Amino acid sequence: MGKLLYSMIVSLDGYVADREGEFSSWAQPDEQVLAAINEELENVSTYLLGRRMYEMMAVWETDAEVIEQSPESMQFARIWQSADKVVYSRTLESVPTRRTRLRSEFDPQEVAQLKAGSDGVLTIDGPTVAGEAIGHGLVDQIDVLLCPVTLGGGLRFLPDHRLDLALRDEQRFDNGMVQLRYDVLPTP
Repeated sequence: MGKLLYSMIVSLDGYVADREGEFSSWAQPDEQVLAAINEELENVSTYLLGRRMYEMMAVWETDAEVIEQSPESMQFARIWQSADKVVYSRTLESVPTRRTRLRSEFDPQEVAQLKAGSDGVLTIDGPTVAGEAIGHGLVDQIDVLLCPVTLGGGLRFLPDHRLDLALRDEQRFDNGMVQLRYDVLPTP
Protein backbone atom coordinates (compact mmCIF):
# COMPACT_ATOMS: atom_id res chain seq x y z
CA MET A 1 0.00 0.00 0.00
CA GLY A 2 1.26 3.43 -0.89
CA LYS A 3 1.87 6.36 1.44
CA LEU A 4 0.34 9.81 1.00
CA LEU A 5 2.82 12.61 1.70
CA TYR A 6 1.93 16.26 2.27
CA SER A 7 5.01 18.44 1.79
CA MET A 8 5.43 22.19 1.31
CA ILE A 9 7.72 25.13 1.94
CA VAL A 10 6.35 27.01 4.94
CA SER A 11 7.10 30.17 6.93
CA LEU A 12 8.17 29.67 10.53
CA ASP A 13 4.69 30.78 11.67
CA GLY A 14 2.95 28.20 9.47
CA TYR A 15 1.95 29.93 6.23
CA VAL A 16 2.56 28.88 2.61
CA ALA A 17 1.72 32.36 1.25
CA ASP A 18 1.26 35.81 2.78
CA ARG A 19 -2.02 37.76 2.92
CA GLU A 20 -1.60 38.84 -0.72
CA GLY A 21 -0.85 35.27 -1.86
CA GLU A 22 2.87 36.02 -2.35
CA PHE A 23 5.52 33.42 -1.59
CA SER A 24 8.22 33.76 -4.24
CA SER A 25 10.25 36.35 -2.33
CA TRP A 26 10.83 34.07 0.67
CA ALA A 27 10.10 30.45 -0.36
CA GLN A 28 12.79 29.86 -2.98
CA PRO A 29 14.88 26.76 -2.35
CA ASP A 30 18.57 27.02 -3.17
CA GLU A 31 20.46 24.18 -4.87
CA GLN A 32 21.16 22.37 -1.59
CA VAL A 33 17.47 22.43 -0.62
CA LEU A 34 16.34 21.52 -4.13
CA ALA A 35 18.68 18.50 -4.04
CA ALA A 36 16.97 17.36 -0.81
CA ILE A 37 13.54 17.89 -2.39
CA ASN A 38 14.63 15.84 -5.41
CA GLU A 39 15.81 13.04 -3.15
CA GLU A 40 12.51 13.09 -1.24
CA LEU A 41 10.36 13.04 -4.39
CA GLU A 42 12.45 10.67 -6.52
CA ASN A 43 10.00 7.79 -6.08
CA VAL A 44 6.71 9.69 -6.27
CA SER A 45 4.27 7.91 -8.56
CA THR A 46 1.38 10.41 -8.39
CA TYR A 47 0.92 14.07 -7.49
CA LEU A 48 -2.51 15.13 -6.22
CA LEU A 49 -2.84 18.89 -6.68
CA GLY A 50 -5.22 21.74 -6.17
CA ARG A 51 -5.65 24.15 -9.10
CA ARG A 52 -3.34 26.92 -7.87
CA MET A 53 -0.56 24.51 -6.97
CA TYR A 54 -0.93 22.75 -10.32
CA GLU A 55 -0.73 26.01 -12.26
CA MET A 56 2.43 26.91 -10.36
CA MET A 57 4.02 23.47 -10.84
CA ALA A 58 3.08 22.95 -14.52
CA VAL A 59 6.08 25.11 -15.52
CA TRP A 60 8.29 22.10 -14.74
CA GLU A 61 6.92 20.66 -17.97
CA THR A 62 5.94 23.71 -20.00
CA ASP A 63 8.70 26.32 -19.45
CA ALA A 64 12.19 25.43 -20.70
CA GLU A 65 13.69 28.50 -19.01
CA VAL A 66 12.56 27.28 -15.58
CA ILE A 67 13.63 23.71 -16.28
CA GLU A 68 17.13 24.71 -17.42
CA GLN A 69 17.97 26.99 -14.48
CA SER A 70 20.35 24.45 -12.94
CA PRO A 71 21.17 20.73 -12.79
CA GLU A 72 18.89 20.34 -9.76
CA SER A 73 16.07 22.10 -11.62
CA MET A 74 16.48 19.72 -14.55
CA GLN A 75 16.40 16.77 -12.15
CA PHE A 76 13.21 18.08 -10.52
CA ALA A 77 11.61 18.54 -13.96
CA ARG A 78 12.44 14.93 -14.81
CA ILE A 79 10.87 13.74 -11.54
CA TRP A 80 7.75 15.89 -12.10
CA GLN A 81 7.27 14.82 -15.70
CA SER A 82 7.65 11.09 -14.99
CA ALA A 83 4.84 11.02 -12.41
CA ASP A 84 1.08 10.91 -12.89
CA LYS A 85 -0.90 13.95 -11.80
CA VAL A 86 -4.48 14.41 -10.61
CA VAL A 87 -5.71 18.02 -10.52
CA TYR A 88 -8.77 19.02 -8.48
CA SER A 89 -10.47 22.08 -9.93
CA ARG A 90 -13.98 23.33 -10.59
CA THR A 91 -12.70 26.01 -12.97
CA LEU A 92 -10.07 24.37 -15.20
CA GLU A 93 -11.40 22.89 -18.42
CA SER A 94 -8.13 21.35 -19.60
CA VAL A 95 -4.53 20.82 -18.49
CA PRO A 96 -1.36 21.42 -20.57
CA THR A 97 0.76 18.65 -19.03
CA ARG A 98 1.06 14.97 -19.91
CA ARG A 99 0.04 12.17 -17.56
CA THR A 100 -2.54 14.49 -15.99
CA ARG A 101 -6.17 13.81 -15.09
CA LEU A 102 -8.62 16.55 -14.19
CA ARG A 103 -11.25 16.06 -11.47
CA SER A 104 -13.90 18.59 -10.47
CA GLU A 105 -14.18 17.28 -6.90
CA PHE A 106 -11.85 15.73 -4.34
CA ASP A 107 -13.01 12.15 -3.86
CA PRO A 108 -11.58 10.54 -0.71
CA GLN A 109 -12.57 7.06 -1.91
CA GLU A 110 -10.66 7.51 -5.16
CA VAL A 111 -7.58 8.69 -3.22
CA ALA A 112 -7.85 5.70 -0.87
CA GLN A 113 -7.98 3.44 -3.93
CA LEU A 114 -4.93 5.17 -5.45
CA LYS A 115 -3.03 4.57 -2.20
CA ALA A 116 -4.16 0.94 -2.02
CA GLY A 117 -3.07 0.32 -5.60
CA SER A 118 0.37 1.86 -5.20
CA ASP A 119 3.58 0.48 -3.78
CA GLY A 120 5.20 3.90 -3.63
CA VAL A 121 4.66 7.46 -2.56
CA LEU A 122 1.86 9.77 -3.61
CA THR A 123 2.01 13.44 -2.72
CA ILE A 124 -0.76 15.90 -2.10
CA ASP A 125 0.18 19.50 -2.78
CA GLY A 126 -1.72 22.62 -1.86
CA PRO A 127 -3.14 23.36 1.58
CA THR A 128 -6.80 23.34 0.54
CA VAL A 129 -6.83 19.91 -1.08
CA ALA A 130 -4.39 18.58 1.55
CA GLY A 131 -6.76 19.82 4.26
CA GLU A 132 -9.49 17.65 2.75
CA ALA A 133 -7.20 14.61 2.68
CA ILE A 134 -6.11 15.26 6.29
CA GLY A 135 -9.76 15.58 7.34
CA HIS A 136 -10.46 12.14 5.83
CA GLY A 137 -7.45 10.55 7.54
CA LEU A 138 -5.63 9.86 4.25
CA VAL A 139 -2.30 11.63 4.89
CA ASP A 140 0.45 9.36 6.23
CA GLN A 141 3.42 11.73 6.32
CA ILE A 142 3.91 15.47 6.62
CA ASP A 143 7.16 17.07 5.54
CA VAL A 144 7.80 20.74 6.21
CA LEU A 145 10.56 22.90 4.78
CA LEU A 146 10.62 25.74 7.30
CA CYS A 147 11.88 29.10 6.06
CA PRO A 148 13.54 31.55 8.45
CA VAL A 149 10.77 34.14 8.03
CA THR A 150 7.45 34.95 9.70
CA LEU A 151 4.51 36.36 7.75
CA GLY A 152 1.94 37.15 10.44
CA GLY A 153 -0.94 35.80 8.37
CA GLY A 154 -1.93 34.38 5.02
CA LEU A 155 -2.71 30.92 3.68
CA ARG A 156 -2.12 28.35 6.41
CA PHE A 157 -0.17 25.14 5.82
CA LEU A 158 -2.34 23.00 8.13
CA PRO A 159 -6.09 22.91 8.65
CA ASP A 160 -7.83 23.09 12.03
CA HIS A 161 -7.52 19.37 12.76
CA ARG A 162 -5.70 17.63 15.55
CA LEU A 163 -2.74 15.68 14.27
CA ASP A 164 -0.46 13.54 16.39
CA LEU A 165 2.94 13.31 14.75
CA ALA A 166 6.17 11.38 15.25
CA LEU A 167 9.37 13.03 14.07
CA ARG A 168 11.03 10.77 11.49
CA ASP A 169 13.89 12.96 10.32
CA GLU A 170 15.29 16.48 10.38
CA GLN A 171 17.85 18.32 8.29
CA ARG A 172 19.39 21.80 8.46
CA PHE A 173 20.46 23.71 5.38
CA ASP A 174 23.08 26.41 4.93
CA ASN A 175 20.44 28.99 3.89
CA GLY A 176 18.67 28.69 7.27
CA MET A 177 15.87 26.39 6.12
CA VAL A 178 15.07 23.31 8.18
CA GLN A 179 13.33 20.19 6.90
CA LEU A 180 11.16 18.28 9.36
CA ARG A 181 9.65 14.94 8.38
CA TYR A 182 6.81 13.45 10.41
CA ASP A 183 4.69 10.32 10.38
CA VAL A 184 1.01 10.94 11.11
CA LEU A 185 -0.07 8.83 14.06
CA PRO A 186 -3.60 7.58 14.68
CA THR A 187 -5.54 10.12 16.77
CA PRO A 188 -6.62 8.66 20.12
